[in-house]
Amino acid sequence: MKPDPRRITLVNRHPELEEREWDCSPHASTRIIFVRAVSILEYALRNALAELERDVERVVIDRGAKAEECLDLLARIPHEFQGDLLIIREDGSGFLSACARGDGRMLYPLSVIDIEFYLATHGLLAEEQQRMTA
Repeated sequence: MKPDPRRITLVNRHPELEEREWDCSPHASTRIIFVRAVSILEYALRNALAELERDVERVVIDRGAKAEECLDLLARIPHEFQGDLLIIREDGSGFLSACARGDGRMLYPLSVIDIEFYLATHGLLAEEQQRMTA
């Protein structure tokens, strides 16, 4: 089995809520890896960056965490991680933590439409769902 050269998106999702149609096909622009608990995301991120030398493009928490869990993760994001951290709340709105010019990160509030745009623009959803929201 040859290694997958695509960049990685780590996704934590709420198991009891309606599931999004994530594009996990071999032709997707990013390789989606599901992580069961937010508490494991920090470890998975550190492990992927340091030990496995994988290119993690973004982390998505899809209605799978409480506000304090998200804040804890934001406070402990490895400095080496230069990707996005997208937090989607239960109402579909959320926040995007992205690297700022220079040093540090910025936190942007996003509406439901912004979240849908982000997911579609980055090719994270299966095409059928993208067409329905466009």
